[in-house]
Amino acid sequence: LLSLLCHLYGMKSLRSCSVMNVFQDAVCTLNTLQTNASALEQVKRERGHPQLQLQAMRGFLQRAGLKVEELDRLNIIHVTGTKGKGSTCAFTEQILRNYGFRTGFYSSPHLVQVRERIRINGQPIGKELFTKYFWQVYRRLEETKEAHGGSMPAYFRFLTILAFNVFLQEKVDLAVIEVGIGGAYDCTNIIRRPWVCGISSLGIDHTSILGDTIEKIAWQKGGIFKLGVPAFTVKQPVGPMKVLQERAEEIGCSLSVCPDLEEYESEGSLRLGLAGHHQRRNASLALQLSHTWLQRHFLTGVLYDIFTGLAETEWPGRNQTLKHGPVTYFLDGAHTTRSMLACVRWFNEVTPQHERNAGGSVVRVLLFNATGERDCAAMLKLLSCHFDFAVFCPNITEAIATCNADQQNFNVSVENMLTRCLDNQQSWRVLNGQEEKPEAELLIGGGLPLVAERHSDTLVFPCILSALQWISQGRDSVLSNPNKCIIPLKPSINAKAAPLREAVSIHVLITGSLHLVGGALKHLDPALNS
Repeated sequence: LLSLLCHLYGMKSLRSCSVMNVFQDAVCTLNTLQTNASALEQVKRERGHPQLQLQAMRGFLQRAGLKVEELDRLNIIHVTGTKGKGSTCAFTEQILRNYGFRTGFYSSPHLVQVRERIRINGQPIGKELFTKYFWQVYRRLEETKEAHGGSMPAYFRFLTILAFNVFLQEKVDLAVIEVGIGGAYDCTNIIRRPWVCGISSLGIDHTSILGDTIEKIAWQKGGIFKLGVPAFTVKQPVGPMKVLQERAEEIGCSLSVCPDLEEYESEGSLRLGLAGHHQRRNASLALQLSHTWLQRHFLTGVLYDIFTGLAETEWPGRNQTLKHGPVTYFLDGAHTTRSMLACVRWFNEVTPQHERNAGGSVVRVLLFNATGERDCAAMLKLLSCHFDFAVFCPNITEAIATCNADQQNFNVSVENMLTRCLDNQQSWRVLNGQEEKPEAELLIGGGLPLVAERHSDTLVFPCILSALQWISQGRDSVLSNPNKCIIPLKPSINAKAAPLREAVSIHVLITGSLHLVGGALKHLDPALNS
């Protein structure tokens, strides 16, 4: 099973991308920065000296033909946090776009295509624009690398430089910049003079980089504060709030706590474009960031659009529902214990109405994966009482030999990904009081070892497409597209799916990783591939 997947997912050499269009060639070249040997050594060196990270970033920016001072022209709104920073940025961008401003928006990770990370006026930049600016930046860095010890920026650093370059050359009126990890030493923090800063809800994540307590993490997040620049945060626990206040005082900026959304004066109740009760905190933070930005630009007299923007905001993969005939998908990229609590709350709020509308039996399926150092067992514990089937798969979109460059990840081996899936399956079985089998059975269909299984209600699939096809049992017309490869399975595995074929409706929660959600959306929402 592992050798097959390594062949399929390691897939082709970069030479195979040369026959593809210039956009895919650019993305394949970008992916080489994931495994750049000098970049990996650089990360190791900098881990004990985090200040070197910002110093290196400034050097890469200069080599790309940009000066840090030029970023001041972008009128930046800088946002960090553990949970909700992307949604906060999406609300903020929509509000200010509604005022007629030309907006830039840099976020991560992407769901389907890498160019989603760099948006102008709410839309991912086009393939032609991405390709043009990619090669412009890449060649400048390539031409200067020999004079700098052969160093090239790693993947996220490169994309950050690319985003700054795009926004400057495309002359946006403002840029909403989402921090990658942390804040103080994140590569976006070379920004000198943002117009306003925001911190969304804090929690435990990326502990090997940011620290193992929420107070240490708060210190890192507060690192984006700048002298004299107003900052806002949502309500936080006492410990991290104290740290943020100390950071603000130390750096020399004001720090205000956002009010509850119910405290704003508006005609009628406020409607949000993003589902989930937790989005109300993010919306309040976005209102404060937008209002402050407008106020600093002497535009406080035109606030009627500010609430409209909240209602019109779209942010795929977060509390998203897609109905495909009898199969309804609930997608949320929750990947920490706290965000999974919010996901479960949202799922429990929205599914009862869908079940009443079904007018018959409903089968609930969990499709789960998580990456990195996340506490999968803790997240699965929150989910363990809700589902008839639990399905696990790695963040591999489909097990065919294609150069799906946008969603390739060379930093994690296929063996590690599959081991994590099997571990998650075992955690699920323990949580549900199921007896352990001594060996995992390899289920072979069509001559290919495609599924590892330990219990009738839990399955591990080799890719996202095979998992979705089994769950939907041919009842989703989008997945039944003749252009999609149908993966053969043993009759015994198809027999286990009888409840899925017989139910009036199938409800599928896809969660645990934004990369998993993005891979699912690649198959479920074809418009995202265009």
